[in-house]
Amino acid sequence: MSKIAIVTDSNSGITQSEAKELGIFVLPMPFVMDGDTFYEDITLDQPTFYEKLKKGCDISTSQPSPEAVMELWDSILKDYDEIVHIPMSSGLSGSCQTAMMLAEDYDGKVQVVNNQRISVTQRQSAMDAKGLVASGKNAAEIKEILTEDKFNSSIYIMLDTLLYLKKGGRITPAAAALGTMLRLKPVLQIQGEKLDAFAKARTTSQGKNLMINAIRNDIANRFGGEEAGNFTLFIAHSENLEAAKALRQELLEIFPKQEILINPLSLSVACHIGPGALAIAVTQNLK
Repeated sequence: MSKIAIVTDSNSGITQSEAKELGIFVLPMPFVMDGDTFYEDITLDQPTFYEKLKKGCDISTSQPSPEAVMELWDSILKDYDEIVHIPMSSGLSGSCQTAMMLAEDYDGKVQVVNNQRISVTQRQSAMDAKGLVASGKNAAEIKEILTEDKFNSSIYIMLDTLLYLKKGGRITPAAAALGTMLRLKPVLQIQGEKLDAFAKARTTSQGKNLMINAIRNDIANRFGGEEAGNFTLFIAHSENLEAAKALRQELLEIFPKQEILINPLSLSVACHIGPGALAIAVTQNLK
């Protein structure tokens, strides 16, 4: 049986220390901050990122260099026969296409999964891949299964501020000013390739209800219903842990049988939406 390694990137939210415990390899994502390059969870931690973000530091995301990707793969293949590489969604970054191109030179030893995930749902894909390895699947089979499963997840994110959407050019300054004046709490959606608008709330409570109802609708109409229990729930946040814990308690009243994990949103997402965001995510369990 082939010895298969699972590789993802730090957009999954898996830290380097967690990766060692899980037996997963995590490629750190680069961030350019006022002209200097930092690497997530290597030379850039969450507190430093948010401190710089709030100070108005010019922050942009980048993809890992081809050299960094191949160096990691080459080191892994000294001890493993195959690699399943799970990058962030191709709709949100070019890193997936780059990895797929690089994998062409590895004679099938590296299988790149384009399954349109990021943050906690990308993390779940990495965990699913580990389970598939344990069940005896080879790298090509794991890629096929995860690719077929790519749309069986949703993330709904309630923003605390419109400042960073305006800064990134995703909304106009006039729209941001109006939304701020009206104290709107936009709810965004990641389902498949893109980060899209989903709804607008006037209060935090209304925003949470919108997300909860959206998740319940997905479970009922896409994942077989609550009684089937064929899903996994997550809460994610951008520097908003206490609110995330409170939201978890609300969800446990609705889904008392579910284990609901809390994780920070990946910095690639937080870069565009700012601190104070709350998110609920759901993935359908692999059969």
